[in-house]
Amino acid sequence: MATTTQVDNVRKLNLATFFCLYIAQFIPSTFITTAMQVSMRQANYGLATIGLLHLVHIPWLIKFFWAPMVDRQCSLLASYRRFILLMESIYALSIISIGFLDIASDIYFIFVLVFLSMFASATQDIATDGLAVRAFGKGDHSAVNSMQSMGRYAGAFLGSGIFIVMLDHFGWHVVFPLLGLVAWLMVVPLQFNKKIHIEPRSPKQRAKLMDFLWFFKRKEIIPHVIFLLLYFMGIIGIIANVRPYMVDLGYNMKEIGVWFGMVGTATSFFMAWVAHIFIRRIGMYRARLIVAIMIVTAPLYFLALTFITPTLPLLVGGLLLVKTCHAFASIVVYTTAMDCVREGREGTDFTIQVVVVHMSSSLISIISGGVGEWLDYRGLYLIELGIAIVSLIYVISVFKPNQMIAKW
Repeated sequence: MATTTQVDNVRKLNLATFFCLYIAQFIPSTFITTAMQVSMRQANYGLATIGLLHLVHIPWLIKFFWAPMVDRQCSLLASYRRFILLMESIYALSIISIGFLDIASDIYFIFVLVFLSMFASATQDIATDGLAVRAFGKGDHSAVNSMQSMGRYAGAFLGSGIFIVMLDHFGWHVVFPLLGLVAWLMVVPLQFNKKIHIEPRSPKQRAKLMDFLWFFKRKEIIPHVIFLLLYFMGIIGIIANVRPYMVDLGYNMKEIGVWFGMVGTATSFFMAWVAHIFIRRIGMYRARLIVAIMIVTAPLYFLALTFITPTLPLLVGGLLLVKTCHAFASIVVYTTAMDCVREGREGTDFTIQVVVVHMSSSLISIISGGVGEWLDYRGLYLIELGIAIVSLIYVISVFKPNQMIAKW
């Protein structure tokens, strides 16, 4: 009979394993986006050609199309291990290969390799999310989602910070192969971790090709989808425009990089774990409500800044507030999403919900720029405040204590 200490140690080991899997996805993707844009501009490519770089992220937006096939392939723990290792190997080899090419003469071949790496990474993410759902009980969903968010923030910090500095010192042909090797090594803990355990699925519960459509078939899932669309909206527009706002206030690139990139990302990383503890202590119902109230305070704070000339401490306080809100909201949203998956379709259902959130966030980010230019920052923050209040009212109206919206 395992002791409490042994169970806790196994849980920590498994969480660390998933942290490695998630960080493997985000270090290269954030590095590639930043490094490619800078390197292409230095090689005198036009902005239109540089803009094509955004197309490589398409697999992350449409991965729900092939998510059912991943769920069908991954049934036992061994099949998850093999599949994740295969995708991570394709991912790493694509990145390593880029390091042997010249951006001035091989740009379109590089685009193909970057696209292939993003496809492999997105596919690996489907399998990783499906395994996470099955390897952890509902009580630990907030913990594994904190690992996902912390992996994302750590990957962004390393990929757009440390590796970019290394690129400047060591060059393209050294850093890309090193990056690919680091990404591949992050999957090694999964291969050697013998403590992960998943329950066998019922043979009847196998994903079908069109399961990504049938997710929306039940009427009771619609309120949950509306929640996914609304919950982030009150802060996404602020985050998308905070760097231009800082430029308009007179801050330079280095200062923005330090405060928004380094301090802000470090805050998100730490708060992702705090959010997990917070949810475990007070429960999802109260956490969802309190975080919705927190989100209302963010646009209210930035709206107040538009009536004064913000000092650096006031501005940094706003950055820390919005980063904290985003970290807490991420854990609430993804934990709720993980609780709403169907047996045999774990990766598919979680992927669908993540794509809904990402598409909503992307749309708001695009629209918020035009709104900010049309109505100025004060108008943008007023609209964000209104959306945050609507989201809060929706949470109060729809969610009840001890009630699940989507019962599968």
